[in-house]
Amino acid sequence: MKSRNLLIIILVVVLLVVAYIVVSDYMNQRNQKQTLEAQIAQAEGTLALIPFPPADLEARLAAANQSLAAVQDAFAIDANDTHIVDRILKQAVSSGVKAIPLSTQAWVQESVANQNFSVFRIEIEVTGTYANLVGFINQMEKGEPKTLIIEYLQVETAPGALMLDTAARNTQPVTAIIKIAVYTMPISTG
Repeated sequence: MKSRNLLIIILVVVLLVVAYIVVSDYMNQRNQKQTLEAQIAQAEGTLALIPFPPADLEARLAAANQSLAAVQDAFAIDANDTHIVDRILKQAVSSGVKAIPLSTQAWVQESVANQNFSVFRIEIEVTGTYANLVGFINQMEKGEPKTLIIEYLQVETAPGALMLDTAARNTQPVTAIIKIAVYTMPISTG
């Protein structure tokens, strides 16, 4: 009988140990479940803050790619500096002004907004009426090459001339010093 009681006591202790292990494992899993549910709820809240992409995203991306291609094409110009100078001089003649190249600089590499470009610079002196000078500048800005930029412009009138009078603008001569830069994609020198 003693062995039977001992066996029952051992069996009860074993059952209590197994019950303790099962219950503690259940409680750990329950705590982990609550932690994971809180993390999921937080992630869902963060995801809810992210806006859905616009419905026309594909169309906008295609338009952006076309715009990028057009801009890149604008930088694909004839990099012959003689042709550039000739084009500017022809624009001057067609605008009714006299243009004299004062100086040119060889093509140099410059970095603008982390993008490398080759840049050609020319300084010209232009003489003509104010109206013709304005026409020449407009023609340069709207003509070829599209990457032409006027970096500096100084206009002087004849002594005693007034540019406020509209008639004087069309008859009085002016002289301008214009510094021009032409940008293109990097030119390889090899």
